[in-house]
Amino acid sequence: MVKYLGNFFQSVGQEMKRVSWPTRKELTRYTLVVIATVAIMTVFFAVVDLGISELVRLL
Repeated sequence: MVKYLGNFFQSVGQEMKRVSWPTRKELTRYTLVVIATVAIMTVFFAVVDLGISELVRLL
C-alpha cells in the first residue's frame, strides 16, 4: 500500500512539472475577466429578480 502511495505522489510530481503555468500577466488578466463577469452577472440577475418581484407584486 505504501509503495503504491509513493508511486502515486511521484507521478503527481512528474505531471506537475509538465503543466504549462500562466504568466503573472496572464493570471492577472484572467482574474480580472472572472471578476468582471461575476459582477455583470450579479447586476443582471439582480435586475431580473427585481423585475419579477415587481410583476408578482402587481398581481
